[in-house]
Amino acid sequence: MTWIPIGASLMSSNVGSGLFVGMAGSGAAGGLAVGGFEWNATWVLVALGWIFVPVYIAAGVVTLPEYLQKRFGGQRIRIYMSVMSLILYIFTKISTDIFSGALFIQLSLGWDIYLATVILLLVTALYTIAGGLTAVIYTDMLQTIIMVAGSFSLMFISFNKIGWYSGLEEKYMKAIPSVIVPNTTCHLPLADSFHMLRDPITGDLPWPGLIFGLTVLATWVWCTDQVLVQRSLAAKNLSHAKGGSVLGGYLKILPMFFVVMPGMISRALYTDEVACVDPTICEKVCGIKVGCTNIAYPKMVIELMPVGLKGLMMAVMMAALMSSLTSIFNSSSTLFTLDIWLRIRRHATEVELMIVGRSARFFQLGLLWD
Repeated sequence: MTWIPIGASLMSSNVGSGLFVGMAGSGAAGGLAVGGFEWNATWVLVALGWIFVPVYIAAGVVTLPEYLQKRFGGQRIRIYMSVMSLILYIFTKISTDIFSGALFIQLSLGWDIYLATVILLLVTALYTIAGGLTAVIYTDMLQTIIMVAGSFSLMFISFNKIGWYSGLEEKYMKAIPSVIVPNTTCHLPLADSFHMLRDPITGDLPWPGLIFGLTVLATWVWCTDQVLVQRSLAAKNLSHAKGGSVLGGYLKILPMFFVVMPGMISRALYTDEVACVDPTICEKVCGIKVGCTNIAYPKMVIELMPVGLKGLMMAVMMAALMSSLTSIFNSSSTLFTLDIWLRIRRHATEVELMIVGRSARFFQLGLLWD
């Protein structure tokens, strides 16, 4: 793979529907600081290309558990990391992305959330199983273009609606729902909503944690997680792996502008629904008593986009969901086939490994279906 598909795949593999729903919702609830999760990735991706990938390539590994085995010796650590990664992928990453995508479909099309989930799983699994990593990376590149184009169209429409950044600053701080919970402050926008670096004692995202603590998490996600590192290991040479990391780093700057800020705009425009705090009202609006900030992004798509662009935004959400799902499906099957199956069948042929890899994706699909 060359650097452009790698960089685009790094972006879209991480930007799933969960980011559009969850991060926009966090922006609606707490302001700009949540965008630091995305900006932190920009320089960590540089570390991936210049520090981690050269080590992985020199070690001649295909999976991260394989590297741990070579680095520390013994099979147990390799099997342990493979099994733990598979469990985490299935029960955390995939499940949250599917829920977010199905929630968006339910809000925009009125489909049953379970029907939407089944259709998404079937379509995604079909081309992942048939095409492998090559299909995943090239579809990720196309889906990245769709995501960026569609998200920026909604961003400009929403900013124009609210009066650009100055209008957002003014109206967001006044976005207080008409029905509040007495003797609480949960209905008030945070005083530091437009600050990235917040108070280390009282801030909801204190700046030491955002800069130092988050770096540890970001290093694990971007530099040691099979789902993302596998893209860089597919590079035709080290220069293309580095170029992909740089492109991916630039692309990770964008979600602050086309996800977080639109989430804040949604609260300002649809305060009583997005910022509701009364459990009875929230349950009527979104079916959840604890709050409805998760509908911030879908709400804007439904209310602001003209008919043709609504279809584009549906494509954006589906692209975001499918790109992250395909990446996880493919990486999980790689871990199972190379780290677990080869342990059981040491002399397995290439054909057998291919069949086992595709069967592993069907097994994942069955677990999610249950």
